Amino acid sequence: MHKSAPESVKTYRPLPDKLFYKIGEVSKIVGAEPYVLRYWESEFPFLKPRKSRSGQRVYVKKTIELILEVKKLLYDERYTIEGVRKRLGGGTIHLVEPTSEPEVQTIEVNKHSRAIEHVKKRLREILHTIS
Repeated sequence: MHKSAPESVKTYRPLPDKLFYKIGEVSKIVGAEPYVLRYWESEFPFLKPRKSRSGQRVYVKKTIELILEVKKLLYDERYTIEGVRKRLGGGTIHLVEPTSEPEVQTIEVNKHSRAIEHVKKRLREILHTIS
């Protein structure tokens, strides 16, 4: 007779094919309450999701994969918070592509937003001139 997989492994759902996920969707996929996800974000700097203009957390697949790994380490392998931090804090950061780090993307988005606003302003000036 063989042992079945732990319950927490069975609850993982396949990731829907989307670019971004809200915290409620991630909560259902991972099988953890949103407040747990927010707590993990405060404990593990590598789990910081981006935020939308309205301030909602926006997750990408790589971040969800890291969350699943954190959950596995905490619940299945019985690591402590500090143990997970040591295990993933340095070694697994490479799973997140440099362009998907929140700081880098925020800077890039801000730079692009300013450029778009400048173009809009110039187009309005041109439109006003020819009208």
